[in-house]
Amino acid sequence: MKQRIITALIALILFIPIIIYGKSPFTVVVYLLATIGLYELLKMHKIKWTSTVGIMAMLLLWLLLYPATGWPLPGLFFNNPVQIVLVFLLLLLAYTVLLKNRFTFDDVGFVLLAVLYVGMGFFYFLETRHDSNGLAQIFFALLLIWSTDTGAYFAGRAFGKHKLWPEISPNKTIEGAVGGIILAIIVGIVFDMIYEFPYNMLTIVFISVIVSIFGQIGDLVESAFKRHYDVKDSGNILPGHGGILDRFDSAIFVFPVLQLILQIINI
Repeated sequence: MKQRIITALIALILFIPIIIYGKSPFTVVVYLLATIGLYELLKMHKIKWTSTVGIMAMLLLWLLLYPATGWPLPGLFFNNPVQIVLVFLLLLLAYTVLLKNRFTFDDVGFVLLAVLYVGMGFFYFLETRHDSNGLAQIFFALLLIWSTDTGAYFAGRAFGKHKLWPEISPNKTIEGAVGGIILAIIVGIVFDMIYEFPYNMLTIVFISVIVSIFGQIGDLVESAFKRHYDVKDSGNILPGHGGILDRFDSAIFVFPVLQLILQIINI
């Protein structure tokens, strides 16, 4: 626990100023985090990032993270995420033939899904920060994620009796999940009192509940990956915490969902 706290404090001291400053340093850090996250997934599947497939996966991730509106050559075919994915899909399928099925159709599916999974979350992390109200939205989302984790941990220890999903994450309980949602609601309301979002209290509560639920789903998805590949952590870059995906599994789900909710509300 002591090691986890020390690592978390160091990470916050380094990361929070970069979030606040934004701009290029924030973009570079997010690219780095996404790259490490994809590396961790590829390693689980025993694909070396230095291999042809690994390099293609990294290149696809970097292209998907790049904002379409900022593409330097607007007339180029590679200026649409769907087009980019389709081109790489064709290349990966062709590669199965070149390797005579040593790289299989299943491997193609894994690589594409891994890139989309990691790219989805970190793309919307970038997009959220670049929004006019992005800094507040990012801290709002992060506080909801952290409060959900904290509430779930203490509620689970105090009241946990019914397992939430023992086949995937045996330590999580229904009581803990509910406790996480309740604390997220409280933190969301307090944050809104300080910042004053342009939404009523009921909307803030609704957003807090949805973010908390999807944050927990993101955590369970990462647990399912690790259970499938029989690994304890996605990596060991963060002492006491594991890998980048272990720390950002909730955020990968939360930021796309948050942007979707805000778009619907603002219609």
